[in-house]
Amino acid sequence: MLQPAARVEQLRRLIAEANHRYYVLDDPGIPDADYDRLMRELEALEAAHPDLASDVSPTRRVGSAPAGAFAQVVHSVPMLSLSNAFEDGEVADFVRRIEQTLDVRDPAFSAEPKLDGLAISLRYEDGQLAVAATRGDGATGEDVTANARTIRTIPLHLLGKGWPAVLEVRGEVFMPIAAFNDYNARVLAEGGRPLANPRNGAAGSLRQLDPRITAQRPLAFYAYAVGAVEGGELPDTHSQTLARLRSWGFPVSAENRVVRGVDGLLGYYRATAERRGHLPFDIDGVVYKLDDYAFQREMGFVSRAPRWAIAHKFPAQEQSTLLESIEIQIGRTGAVTPVARLRPVQVAGVVVTSATLHNADQVARLDVRAGDTVIVRRAGDVIPEVVRVVESERPAGAQPWAMPSTCPVCGSEIVREEGEAAWRCSGELACPAQRKEAVRHFASRRAMDIEGLGDRIVEDLCDLGYVREVGDLYALTLDDLLAMKREVDARDVERDAGDAGKPRGKVATRWAENLLASIDRSRDTTLERLLFALGIEHVGESTAKALAAWFGSLELVRRLPWPLFKSVPDIGGEVARALGHFFDQPGNQAVIDTLLSRGVHPNDEHAPSPRLREHLDVATVLVHLEIPKVTRLRAEQIAQAVEPDRLPKVDAGALAAAEVPAAVAEALTGWRTDDGNAALLQSVLRARKRVLAAVPEEASQPAGPLDGQTVVLTGSLSTMTREQAGSKLQALGAKIAGSVSSKTSFVVAGEAAGSKLDKATSLGVEVWDEARLSAFLAKHPLP
Repeated sequence: MLQPAARVEQLRRLIAEANHRYYVLDDPGIPDADYDRLMRELEALEAAHPDLASDVSPTRRVGSAPAGAFAQVVHSVPMLSLSNAFEDGEVADFVRRIEQTLDVRDPAFSAEPKLDGLAISLRYEDGQLAVAATRGDGATGEDVTANARTIRTIPLHLLGKGWPAVLEVRGEVFMPIAAFNDYNARVLAEGGRPLANPRNGAAGSLRQLDPRITAQRPLAFYAYAVGAVEGGELPDTHSQTLARLRSWGFPVSAENRVVRGVDGLLGYYRATAERRGHLPFDIDGVVYKLDDYAFQREMGFVSRAPRWAIAHKFPAQEQSTLLESIEIQIGRTGAVTPVARLRPVQVAGVVVTSATLHNADQVARLDVRAGDTVIVRRAGDVIPEVVRVVESERPAGAQPWAMPSTCPVCGSEIVREEGEAAWRCSGELACPAQRKEAVRHFASRRAMDIEGLGDRIVEDLCDLGYVREVGDLYALTLDDLLAMKREVDARDVERDAGDAGKPRGKVATRWAENLLASIDRSRDTTLERLLFALGIEHVGESTAKALAAWFGSLELVRRLPWPLFKSVPDIGGEVARALGHFFDQPGNQAVIDTLLSRGVHPNDEHAPSPRLREHLDVATVLVHLEIPKVTRLRAEQIAQAVEPDRLPKVDAGALAAAEVPAAVAEALTGWRTDDGNAALLQSVLRARKRVLAAVPEEASQPAGPLDGQTVVLTGSLSTMTREQAGSKLQALGAKIAGSVSSKTSFVVAGEAAGSKLDKATSLGVEVWDEARLSAFLAKHPLP
């Protein structure tokens, strides 16, 4: 154990390093709780050993010198820090000292939230903003006037009248939580680096050398004190001064209160702590200031803080701990979230054993690994998150993390779409983690339309084990539903202790009989409804309708390799891959088998559309495979030179003889050396034969009057629903879209049409009213 003198020197060095990282580099090296612990230990040692005290000790200073990238500003009135209280007893001691010194009982205090941002001093001369300076070391700060002018909540000139000729206003620059989240979401979507937390975001933004960057950051300001005042007078109390500042155009927190005595202070602290997670800004405690300026002057200062004010800190929101492992969680929609499993640590008064890592990109940005020491943050009621890694403590041999290839819940493949941050489990129907969402969607009105199967019943059926996947809906009996209702009633009674002795009456049966009847009716459905009900990623009603129209049968659709889905107009690579991933999962196929075995059958299956022939020529199929360098031109060249059955084995020499460029030939043969690509090619060629064999020989139906046209419907129609109108237009060849663009052929606008009509007008897109639609449909009756 170090002797006191050696420990004091060590603590001073550690605190100086932390101050430099925090105040100058805006890159905290240790959590606030660790810093406070070091400072309190140093204060205690210096108090116990007065001979070790020094004017250069951090207990006599506020922080480190500014970075020097900005011009320096000497504060005419120093911006000192506050002493901290962590326990109620320390607050009671603070009040007792004041009462004894002033000989008063229950003095009035201004109680205010302690915002977690960057302190700043704003100097106004003749009502105009002249200088804005950071707090720096308390005596000297940095001139950030140009940046402060970009913050909309900082007035450039004072409002009203009666303000002093010179007025220094102190306050906090911060980043509101909602604005911080929106900014990070936008940055992540653009592939940028997000801000670590609102405090760092505010500090780093204000200290940008380029004010144009600061202007792009969502900063805000609250005033909380004054510094120098010349050529004018302010009220006699702090709370009245804040009211005066508000009248001059300064934002002041609405959370400020005037309270009396220890009970008033602690009551404010507890009330604020309860509301902390719902405030629009981050706070790390509350501040108590004697409200009467005469009392403040009488109390005076110690070396580094006023005797008339104190900060009552909340339990730390950041702590360091060991990351033991990284696991993944599957959300209700299949989204994959990496989660850090942590050595238990108390953060903000709660023991934390896990923290979100958001997504795989965030894991890579943090470069977080099992065995790392990490900084964990918990803001209010927000799920704890890993903020950064303490790289100096990384163990030797720690390996970068990689996303698992299969779902830990159902074993299905985990997939990531090109250009997307999120990974997903592709076992939509079979994955227990997605069970409730799958059942809700399956039963919805536009899917299988199972009336009476609401959210509450879905929750109970799944939670109590009566439904493990959507096929189980068709095995439910009346006894099952009534037994489930009895279990639910018993559970609810246990939750309500006041009704513990309340007898349960006879369980009603009509609801269960009606639900079973609705489930039974849904067995007879259409192919497009069933495909939509499966809940395949990116497959909405329009895509389901197109799949049903072009391929005609569930058996054909469920057996196709993904490139052949691109044979359907308007289905691109992203949707085709989603379809392929879904049908590649054995669990999803097993659920479909269960549905068929329990009597769910499309009633409108038919042969594939004859139009498929023109989309299944060999050249088009080669393009759909997305082989590097195999363009449409080269695909046609290869198709003319090589029989389809020879494609899996054709060599570069044979392609060269057909005058296929060497680079293209090498790309094709190289692509094919991958076992997965070779198997895909074989599968596509076999499926192509199977589809072509099922396509009728007769010519395709004549084109409809709206073939190739895209239509958007908006507003309400009086003679039919929008869905009915859309179905009729689709039967005449139109594609129904959900949004208006320059490619929209026309918009059908009913009553109360909104933004879609406005956009159509601005783009010059033709607009039909209901009368014109009715006349068109009358002229082109459906077969």
